[in-house]
Amino acid sequence: MTDPTTAFDTNFDVSALALQLTTGSEKVQAQTIEKLAILGTAGEELLMKFLLQRQSHPPTWIDGKAYQVLYNAESPAAKEFLQTNFPTGIVQLNSEQGIDYTPLQKLLADQDFQAADRLTLQKLCELAGPAAIQRKWLYFTEVENFTNTDLQTINKLWLIHSEGKFGFSVQREIWLGVGKNWEKLWPKIGWKSGNNWTRYPNEFTWNLSAPRGHLPLSNQLRGVRVMASLLAHPAWER
Repeated sequence: MTDPTTAFDTNFDVSALALQLTTGSEKVQAQTIEKLAILGTAGEELLMKFLLQRQSHPPTWIDGKAYQVLYNAESPAAKEFLQTNFPTGIVQLNSEQGIDYTPLQKLLADQDFQAADRLTLQKLCELAGPAAIQRKWLYFTEVENFTNTDLQTINKLWLIHSEGKFGFSVQREIWLGVGKNWEKLWPKIGWKSGNNWTRYPNEFTWNLSAPRGHLPLSNQLRGVRVMASLLAHPAWER
């Protein structure tokens, strides 16, 4: 006999789910999306309608979660919907420097966080210029000159494709929460345990079970100054 506490009830009231999806709190919306994900065509149709209704507003991680269900769906209808309405992805890929973030969005949509992390550093080096591209790492002084638009695009990609868990803005929030104390930050985001630094790459967690703020790594192996410049950048000031 199936334990009702450990299995989804697939006999959902679709109209009730539609109401929860549009009017519920973020927590309720996230739970509703998970229920819709197992409903097949009916669930996909509701998620398509939901994303279309919200398309005129900047996406949140809730939109990203809904998009992810459709992105992973096998149905031709879901694939056609995304190709028609979100051909490059859920996040608008703004860049003041003409940088193409489409490959980064694809990796994050695929939930390939390790490859996305490597590509993020590559894109940051592109922002810094030819010298950084050649050396494959950043000086903190280069970070200070990054455009707000490009940093915000990279951050939104991480934030929206990670259910709000990853991104520079998340790391900054945690950093401010511990009074800008680096030694308190590292264990909170899973970069250090006791006196031991997390070893790259195998000791890092490349999925959504990671602590909040765990990714991206932002060149942390080269010291704190690049990280400090990223988290203090004016892109995060409101």
